[in-house]
Amino acid sequence: MASEIATELAEQVDRALADAADVSTLRSLEAGNWPAATWDALATLGLNGALVPEAAGGVGLGFSDVAPLMEVLGRHAASVPLAEGIFANALLSAAGITPPEGVISFGAGKGAIAWGRHAGHVALLDGARIALYPTAALAWEVGDNIAHEARDRARIIGAPVAEAVLPNGWGAEAALLCTALMRAGQIAGAMQAALALAVDHANTRKQFGRPIGRFQAVQQQLAVFAAETSAASVAAAAAARAVDRRGLAAAVFEIGCAKITVGEAATRGAAIAHQVFAAMGITEEHQLHHFTRRLWSWREEGGSEAFWAKRIGQEAQALPGALWPFITAREEEITP
Repeated sequence: MASEIATELAEQVDRALADAADVSTLRSLEAGNWPAATWDALATLGLNGALVPEAAGGVGLGFSDVAPLMEVLGRHAASVPLAEGIFANALLSAAGITPPEGVISFGAGKGAIAWGRHAGHVALLDGARIALYPTAALAWEVGDNIAHEARDRARIIGAPVAEAVLPNGWGAEAALLCTALMRAGQIAGAMQAALALAVDHANTRKQFGRPIGRFQAVQQQLAVFAAETSAASVAAAAAARAVDRRGLAAAVFEIGCAKITVGEAATRGAAIAHQVFAAMGITEEHQLHHFTRRLWSWREEGGSEAFWAKRIGQEAQALPGALWPFITAREEEITP
């Protein structure tokens, strides 16, 4: 469970984004503009160091504490790179590198870097090796996902300001696992936002003289949507607890299971949302597409359902004993 201070911080971020990140902000962002006002509203909270230990100048929260914050960011369509900054600085701090001030993101190999063109620094990982580059040392190949979020590829043209090796508990897949954990929480939050929009529409849109939410078929679909949304949130939180208990590298199973769960939930939830809204939901003027396009994009980042299902299936086949005792024993270890 998240700590009291983590809950308070999530509420502060929720309020800040409610005031600073509206639909016009998302439209401007997707046009390629930097959301300066939104970022400034959050920067004063100092949450870029949420996972950095207090001894290193950070907030000292755990991954379970950050999980609700990821959901808040997802509910507001992640209009600023706060999640990327939190995980990038956690990786740097774990390797003994002092996190820089300002906007930062992270990536691995030749993969796309979220918010790359807008960052002041980027942490690049090659296995367990991590290097911190100022953006002046990188040349960008600009790209976008289907949500029109910046997903740029970097070519190194200068020297890093620092480099080190992550400790064993983080492992050689730290960038992949952090991305999967981050997107799992954000997907859960974006589903909550899309569900709220769908329920409100069902209660106000009338057909044949009554709200469409009175029709049993619509109620059943919304019930499925609500169940999938809850499943996504629970899965993301369970993965975060596993990281706190065992470390990132030892929580691969829970992170992979969470990414499968939220990916499948996002697919079903987005379909139901658009069925409820019908043609209205796909119009540029409506806000629903800002969430569903992110759901479709984020489910691929940090490993798709197919990627993690294959990975977990192979590991399950390699177990020396039965699968069920393995699963239940792990869950008992992380139950609060």
